[in-house]
Parts: sequence; structure tokens; C-alpha cells
Amino acid sequence: MRLHRPAGTLSDGGDPIRLGPEDAGWTYTGLRVLHLAAGETRKLTTGEYEAFVLPLAGACTVRVDDMTFELTGRESVFARVTDFAYIPRDAEVELTADAAAELALPMARCINRLDPKYGPAEQVPIDIRGAGRATRQVTNFGVPGIWDHADKLNACELITPDGNWSSYPPHKHDEASDCEVVNEEIYYFRIAGRDGTTPSRDGFGIHRTYTSDGELDENVVVRDGDVFLVPRGYHGPCIAAPGYPMYYLNVLAGPAPERSMAFCDDPVHSWVRGTWDTEVRDPRCPITNHEGRLG
Repeated sequence: MRLHRPAGTLSDGGDPIRLGPEDAGWTYTGLRVLHLAAGETRKLTTGEYEAFVLPLAGACTVRVDDMTFELTGRESVFARVTDFAYIPRDAEVELTADAAAELALPMARCINRLDPKYGPAEQVPIDIRGAGRATRQVTNFGVPGIWDHADKLNACELITPDGNWSSYPPHKHDEASDCEVVNEEIYYFRIAGRDGTTPSRDGFGIHRTYTSDGELDENVVVRDGDVFLVPRGYHGPCIAAPGYPMYYLNVLAGPAPERSMAFCDDPVHSWVRGTWDTEVRDPRCPITNHEGRLG
């Protein structure tokens, strides 16, 4: 199975990404990215999947189950923390954009049908993780304990300042143990250009995924719009090249009866966490909040 899917290899018509569990070779986790032209309305059915509607650029109106949510959105993923909507399985959804918009729909195959729900941007918590060159911003919009209105779906956003490392120390979640649960995971990358805000294919980063037995040993260059699939093994670091901030959307789901994002560090590198207590955090973080760009 190809784990690295460069931009364009998962496209569906005019949409950048259509990735279902079958396309990934697993059971639960998927992702769609849609382009809506100005004035366009798109109708979708969710079937056996629940999803978030997450604006990447622009705004949209979401209509589902006789409910309407006006998503304010943002200029780009590097410009602001956005509001979002949760849409349940077995639903007919209508998405309308007054101006051109790009929307991500992280999704998970699930059992229980919940009600649609709106997620305000001002209620999305920002977590500054790590220190030194491992400082990064985690935007926890759809994680357990913060957003509990989902059956299987977990999702968060992460911004790594240019030159920094994230998803570090390397970690895994491919077996049920004292410290982890089984989750399939998607990394969807956006890379900012030289202005630090506008996504561009000029920039790049590095992503690593591997297993202890060496059966997986992937070190790949990722560019704007790329996807990386993590079926198992340790993953990290993600490295943002100097001059090019890195964003990624993480989508996770698995067989555990309750949603969880629990993981185990690679024991070889777990000691690094202890060094953060005496290191200074990168002052460029936080980068964004619900009001806009901070740096």
C-alpha cells in the first residue's frame, strides 16, 4: 500500500481529495477535500460515515436535518482558527458557498447516529506543545474531552513554525495496550509559501513513519496538499523546512468502543519530553486563535 499520496493522486473531478477507508486499505478513517465555486451548492449523503465540515479557506452554509449552520471560516489554515460543523451518518447535507471556498470533511465509519452540531471557533482550545525547536501549536477542535459529540471520529489541526519539528517524539497507536488504543490516522499537509499564510507548492517538509522491525521505514518529502496514511508503526517527526510553516490535519478512528487518541512513544526517544521542562518555548507560538493570526 502506498502510504504517501502526493497532491493530485486522490483528486475527484475538481475536488482535491476523495479518500475512503477502502482507498486507504483499512476500515474506519477517511477524508474529503472539496472546492466550491462562488455561488455553488453541493449536496452530499453521508451514508455510514460521520464527518466534520471544516473550512480550510473561505466560508460556507451547512444545511442538514432541517438545521442551518453559517460557518465564518478563514482566509487560510495559517490565518485563523475556524468554526466547524459536525454532521451525522445517514444524512443529506447541503453545502453552499457565496464566495469560493475549500472545505475538509474528515470522516469515520461509525454505528451511532448523533444530531448535527455547530462548533464555535471561540470555544476551540489551543495547546502549545513541546519546547525549543519542537514547539508547535495544536488546535483541538475535534478531540475527546474537548468535543465529545462524535461516535468514532477524532480530528485536530497542527501548525509547526518553519524550521521546527512536530509529532515528536515518534509515537504509535496500533495495538490495545496500557498506553495506547488502535487508530488509523491520516495526515493532510498544507505548506505555507514565503508570506507564511498562503499555501504554496514551493515549500516542503519531511515526514517519517517506521516500525521497530524495519518493515516500514518511510522518510518522505511532503508538499502542499499531500496526504500520508499511517496504518501502524511509529510516526514522527514532521519537520517544517526553514521559511515554510507546516500545517496538518490529523484524522483518527478505530475499533475501540470509546473515542481515544491514546498513544505510546518510541521508548528510544521518549526521554526527549523531559528536556522540555528546561527549554524555552518558541515565542512564535501560538500562531493563531479564533480572532486571527497572532505573530
